[in-house]
Amino acid sequence: MKTGSILSTLLLISSIVLLQSCGGSSQKEGDTPTSGFAKIYVDQTFQPIIAEQIQVFESIYPNAKFEPHYVSETEALNALLKDSTRIIISTRDLTQKEKAFFAEKKLFPRVSKIATDGIALIINKQNRDSLISVDQIRLLLTGKITSWNQLSGGSGLGRIKVIFDHQNSSTVRYLLDSLCEGKNLSQDISALSKNEDVVDFVTKNPNAIGIIGVSWISNRNNASCMGFLDKIRVMAVSYANKPSPDNSYQPYQAYLATKDYPLCRDVFTIATDPSSGLPTGFASFLSSDRGQRIILKSGILPATQPVRVVQVNNENPL
Repeated sequence: MKTGSILSTLLLISSIVLLQSCGGSSQKEGDTPTSGFAKIYVDQTFQPIIAEQIQVFESIYPNAKFEPHYVSETEALNALLKDSTRIIISTRDLTQKEKAFFAEKKLFPRVSKIATDGIALIINKQNRDSLISVDQIRLLLTGKITSWNQLSGGSGLGRIKVIFDHQNSSTVRYLLDSLCEGKNLSQDISALSKNEDVVDFVTKNPNAIGIIGVSWISNRNNASCMGFLDKIRVMAVSYANKPSPDNSYQPYQAYLATKDYPLCRDVFTIATDPSSGLPTGFASFLSSDRGQRIILKSGILPATQPVRVVQVNNENPL
């Protein structure tokens, strides 16, 4: 073979490699919407739901593999900003400052609402004081209410101990933004590491109120969720100043749909995946009929699936 031919062949091979690595698709080899490897950072509030979604997706597409990280919402957003992941599950959209940051990097995140979630207030099985108003929650969080007597007038449980899942959790941010009107949380409120720890604390402390994502206790087909429900009670929340059984609601799916339950927030996928690879494929799956049916079964409100509203008895546990 002549030298010119050899050089031409080498140049052709180099061009193909360059196009595959840097060209228009910019996909890694084997990275498609249904195959490849991807890290996903998930607000730990939604671990039960997303763990099931990943299991189903990987069973349908055996060439897809996820490495899930169940962390606080703040950690998930930081991972996205640092390019440690190309997809997260969060309860808030990006801020204008965050969008501008990605725009400077020529990345344009795709944000999709996949569900509406509820925040649940849980109490010890022995505690019969299961009604609370939005105003009382606000006063409790800001330290104006500190005793069970201030809520019910007849409780002998003494001082209330409020427990969150994590100091940087989405539940803390939601309640600060929605209820506390710019005021700081009480110094008496404590944060643990995860939702399971909150359930465990409440089961051992009759005077406690735990604040967790409702998906941890809403899926009646999940043995772990049912195990948690056996240990605690779920409070009913009212918009009215004086809560009663007639105006208070637990975070049932139907009451999330009608907005009778006050403590609701939306759930989003945020993907910065320029190659339309596995992160994009999973985000699409969560919004698909199959993914939405999994959310429907979990007990929170899917973004697109219809929900049948039925009459339920508030005296029954969630």
